[in-house]
Amino acid sequence: MTQNVEFLAAPHIEAIPPMTPFIGPEQLMREGGHAELLRLGANESAFGPSPRAVEAMSAELPHISWYGDPESYDLRLALAARHGCGIENISVGSGIDDLMGLAVRAFAAPGAVTLTTRGTYPTFNYHVMGFGAKLATVDYRHDGMLDVDALIETSKRLRPAIVYVANPDNPSGTLLPKDEIVRLFEGLPAETLLFLDEAYADFVTGDLLIPEFIHGRLLRVRTFSKAFGMAGARIGYAIATPRNVTTFQKIRLHYGVNRNAQIGALASLQDPEFAQHVAAETARGREDYYKLASSLGRPYLESCTNFVCIDFGAAEVATQLMNALLAHGVFVRKPAAPPLDRFVRVSVGTAAERDEFAARLRVLWREIA
Repeated sequence: MTQNVEFLAAPHIEAIPPMTPFIGPEQLMREGGHAELLRLGANESAFGPSPRAVEAMSAELPHISWYGDPESYDLRLALAARHGCGIENISVGSGIDDLMGLAVRAFAAPGAVTLTTRGTYPTFNYHVMGFGAKLATVDYRHDGMLDVDALIETSKRLRPAIVYVANPDNPSGTLLPKDEIVRLFEGLPAETLLFLDEAYADFVTGDLLIPEFIHGRLLRVRTFSKAFGMAGARIGYAIATPRNVTTFQKIRLHYGVNRNAQIGALASLQDPEFAQHVAAETARGREDYYKLASSLGRPYLESCTNFVCIDFGAAEVATQLMNALLAHGVFVRKPAAPPLDRFVRVSVGTAAERDEFAARLRVLWREIA
């Protein structure tokens, strides 16, 4: 045998520095020697999945030796009915992250420019780099809102293949008014696709989202990870034109969607009252966090998601507080880019979890402040 020599990846992969998009609570537990953590950092649902979903998935566990339906037909049919479109307008994937990868592969050729907001949900960036496209960014506005003007102006200059927007946004929790989303869409170049990540749409009440609308330059994605409480099952879907769904069909992993996830997602759709209950409990939890922040004399961002960002004045202070919370068994996260890097982001837990978080935060904030 010849001497071992390191085998190099493709040049565009070798150029990417080693990085991990999210350090999970399991790794944090291992590194910190924690037997358990108060999990308020990953925006998981503290209220679990629908009991109907648990029952349906449990009943089908003996059939886990079977592959799932590669076309997710029954689920797509139910989703089409939910959104008032045809089954040909729905593509199911292993969560929104999977659909992001499909979109980048399908619509951003190697070397093509894509555009996002610096500090927003980062998985899109990893797909862009991994598939050889280029990433351009604009900053948040000073108030923590997405900057529609900057996105439009930069798009006109760079002519990106894709513009990525999360609405409601992660990590800020803010919601762009629907007329701003329409203005953004209409202001983009004719060759630019708007990837609209609506992972938290089920927490938005009233008539605040853009109406059901299908267009060749628009890709809307939703998930069962948040209000439906199925993050570990990894299942989401895209709403798009039949042509764009067919494009996904060319490159998607056809047996990549978990069979039990398909079953649980379908059962969840048949239990809308449960998702409404989760949304209502989440709204109560946000109010608790607002009151907590106010009692500490700290500003916060009003949220349309299942988390709240609390302002601790400076990035260094927010980092210190996040690390102190972790040392005391509380897992939260903080945004990485300004102006949001002075905030700590905390997911809405159960009432008992919120009380526990508040008690630990009060003690640690007194020490730090």
